[in-house]
Amino acid sequence: MTRSIRLITTLAALLLGCTNSGSAGAAEVPAWRVLHVGHLLAEPGKPARGASTIVLQGTRIHAVHSGHRAPEVLDGVPADALVVDLGDAYVLPGLIDSHVHLTSDTAGVQALVDEVTLSPPAQAFDAAVNARKTLLAGFTTVRNLGDGDGVTLALRDAIAAGKAIGPRVLDAGTSISVTAGHMDGSLGFREDLHDALDVHDNLCDGIDDCRRAVRRQVGRGVDVIKFASTGGVNSRIGAGIGQQIFEDEARAIVETAHLYRKKVAVHAHGADGILVALKVGADSIEHGTLLDEAGVKAFLAGGAYYVPTLSVVNGYRERLEKNAGAYTDEVLAKIRWRVEVTGKSLQLAVKRGVKIAFGTDAGVSKHGRNADEFLLMVEHGMTPASAIRAATVGAADLLGLADEIGTVEAGKLADLIAVRGDPVEDVSRLQNVAWVMRAGAVYKAGLPGTSVDP
Repeated sequence: MTRSIRLITTLAALLLGCTNSGSAGAAEVPAWRVLHVGHLLAEPGKPARGASTIVLQGTRIHAVHSGHRAPEVLDGVPADALVVDLGDAYVLPGLIDSHVHLTSDTAGVQALVDEVTLSPPAQAFDAAVNARKTLLAGFTTVRNLGDGDGVTLALRDAIAAGKAIGPRVLDAGTSISVTAGHMDGSLGFREDLHDALDVHDNLCDGIDDCRRAVRRQVGRGVDVIKFASTGGVNSRIGAGIGQQIFEDEARAIVETAHLYRKKVAVHAHGADGILVALKVGADSIEHGTLLDEAGVKAFLAGGAYYVPTLSVVNGYRERLEKNAGAYTDEVLAKIRWRVEVTGKSLQLAVKRGVKIAFGTDAGVSKHGRNADEFLLMVEHGMTPASAIRAATVGAADLLGLADEIGTVEAGKLADLIAVRGDPVEDVSRLQNVAWVMRAGAVYKAGLPGTSVDP
């Protein structure tokens, strides 16, 4: 049996298990539902509304009304529409994580081991588990920024078809890197193993080669292109975290992606790599650890989003507490630096009005705990209201989905979550989401009188 057939067979078994589990993965949502909510944060960043009625028609929001209204008094709504009372809970749009890696929850030495021991089918099971954790944590949409075997591309399609449980996924396929750059998968392995690792089709050197690398990912059906303009914390190379791609190569990647109407996310730590990515038209900067004044001006001039990914420090600390040898020496030195400087760029960006989109780098941090990022964002300069807006309105705009998600209003997809208590007053309440709906289907029902869709 070939590797491709094994992957297809395993994915088929995985998805069959999901659809037979009695979950909402394959559910047909009711034609009409009327939700009575105690408080509604319809557009994060603006004041919450009091008691409200949200009318759902299938997968979408039909209307939003002040006060609690019965179906029979609502124009165009059947009198027998199902009424769901969410009590005094605060309802808000489903959350969006703009930077995840669903296939893994490991890092450091263990990640290197997994790279050469876990088959794509095994990664598929891990990705499905991590997707479910993410959805149940209240994140109804994610942008997956890196996967070498097409696992999350398949999972994206399975979730969209109702065959698996998880958030809506926008996927970048395999991240693009120059040779010896951050996403060069051969780093850390013996040279005679490089060909066996088959890690070369995402690497590019020179303008034409970088155009080819983008077209390769577009051909795989990706939603977004990701590349690295600088070194990284977790990559095993002693070249630091500064710029590692020439401007003409970066420009070739961005121009080719935009030719195919794909947005571009750029991994960048060093100030020089941030600046070159923004100069050539990147749509978002991931991490942005050493943002400086020149970078801020470039952000403001081009309108790109900053995705801080502060949660990585939680992942680093927790793994090191359990195992002091979790990372190799060259990576550990960079981790210590990253922990020390984390949050400083966000403070500068917030002060200067740079657009922020929520993103965790879950996979480096733990899946299902994506909301931990809110506490770090508030710790480093954001208000709870602005942090929540970054995970709804801002992230929806970055992902090109502002017409579909990010606010609670007529015509948009019924992506909704509910928490006990005001998250603007205490953002930590988002760490315990009680009720989750994605596209009209209820996946988590932790409030009295509610249930998961069959």
